[in-house]
This record gives sequence, structure tokens and C-alpha cells, in this order.
Amino acid sequence: MTTTTVTQSVLIDRLSRLPRPVLWVIAARLKTLGLSLAPVAAGSWLAAQTGAWHLDVMLAAMGAAAAIQVGTNLWNDAADASSGVDGPERLGPPRLTALGLLPATQVRRVAAASFALACLLGLYLTLIGGPAIIAIGLVSLALGFFYSMGPRPLSGTPFGELLVIAFFGVVAVCGTVFLHGQVIGAQAVGLGVVTGLPAAAVLLINNHRDRATDARGGRRTLAILVGEAVSRRLYTLLLGLSLVGAAQITALCWSGLVALAPAAALAVVLSLAMQRTAVSTRLNRLIPGTAVFQMLLLLGIAGGWAICM
Repeated sequence: MTTTTVTQSVLIDRLSRLPRPVLWVIAARLKTLGLSLAPVAAGSWLAAQTGAWHLDVMLAAMGAAAAIQVGTNLWNDAADASSGVDGPERLGPPRLTALGLLPATQVRRVAAASFALACLLGLYLTLIGGPAIIAIGLVSLALGFFYSMGPRPLSGTPFGELLVIAFFGVVAVCGTVFLHGQVIGAQAVGLGVVTGLPAAAVLLINNHRDRATDARGGRRTLAILVGEAVSRRLYTLLLGLSLVGAAQITALCWSGLVALAPAAALAVVLSLAMQRTAVSTRLNRLIPGTAVFQMLLLLGIAGGWAICM
């Protein structure tokens, strides 16, 4: 029996002792929900600064975004297990279907239910925003499904990071601003890019960590194409670009830039860690850190505006 097999057996034994609801929480990856909630919060904040915001719109948009992400995560859990990508050598967080702790059929059903909830919330938002929201919702649901399914899953292409910037950033922020009845301008687009860049950095960590197993599974992610050294530098670039964008949004006065100092400090720590951490399970520690960076970045933008106004 290999070391990898023993390690997986220990993991299965430990997880099997957890209550079943906890297993579903792990499968849904609820720890990463901030990545879908942050752009809605950012768009709602911007709408409040430039006009008005509505609590019901913000809550419905957050619910729809979270439901799409949970559905995507669960569908991905089941799909990667059936494709053999999540094998014993996986370095990332545990995937419950591949470990045999949750049946694939049930995981797919819950994923479909999550997508259905997103559709219901989307119908409410459509009454407010009209046909444009239908288009955004349908495309988002399609991406959630085809991210892991179909003849060429998007998760195995070099375009994953770009799609995250677009939909977990620009589309989500601008769509939220639109739903609050505000005009979509350059500021909303810029805030969307700034919000999406850290989310793309999280995906890059995953793809960088899983480059070897993904390549054996036939995937061609960006991390595979550019190689290990460039992946590490690209992570730093994503954080750096988000800081530059945040500084441009916050530069209503020089003193407002001080509010970005915590995010900038964390970016340095995370970038150094990315450069020095070997491709191993230790890279998983950078994922929550990057999510915290995104939160500090958005708080810094809001704080900068408060200082300068």
C-alpha cells in the first residue's frame, strides 16, 4: 500500500466520522462563498454612493449568486469524480464524491436544486431589471453547468481565470448596480475588474497546485500552459493589478489611499508565500488569505471614499 493510499484512507476515515450536514458544507465549499457575495456587496455599495440602493435587491442578488456558486461547486465535485480528475494524488481540499462519502446522484440533484433556487431568485430580479437580467442569469447558469460538464469543460481550458474576472467581477458588480437603478459607468466596470482579479487569483492557486494531475487528466489550464514559475508571478500580478485599480478608484484624495494599506501589506505576504511554497497541500492556506485580501481591498476602497468625502 502506497503512502498516498494510506493518507487517503486516513482522510476518508476522519471525514466519515463527521455529521452528514457537515459533509455537504464541505462539498458545497461554503468557505469560498465570499467570492460570489463580494461583487454584489461592492455593486450595492457603489449604487449607494452614486444614488440609492435597495435591501431586497441586494439580498436577492446575493442569494442568486451564492446559489449559482454552490450549484457549480457541487456539480464540479460530482463531475470531476466521474472523470477521474480527483484521484488519490489530489492536493486540494477533499472532494466528497471522489472519496465515496457522498453519492454522485445525490450531489447532482442538490446541485440542480441550487440552480433552481437561483432561477427563482432570478425571476424576482427580472421583474426589477427586465430582459437584461434574464440574459445574465441564463449565461451564468450555463457557465455554472459547462464549467465541469460537456465535451470540453471550461475548467480544463486556459480561460478559467478570465471568465472569473468577467462574471465574478465585472458582470456581477455592473449587474448589481443596474438592478439598483443606477447607470453603469466606467467606475462600475473598474470596480468589477478590481473585485474579479482576487477571485481569479484563487482559481490560479487551485490550477497551479493541481497542474500535474490536471495535465494527466487531459486538461489545459492556464497554469499548465505557462508553467510553475510563471504561475507564481502571475498570482502576484493579479494582486498587484487589483491594488492599482483600487488606488485609482480611491484616489479622490491622497489621504484616502491610506485605507488600502492593510490590503497592500497582505498582498506582499501572500505573494512571498506563493513564491516560496512548494507545490503541495500547503498552498491551500493561500486560498482563504486571498479571499481576505479581496475583502480588505473592498473595505479599503469604501474607507478611502469615506475619508475623502
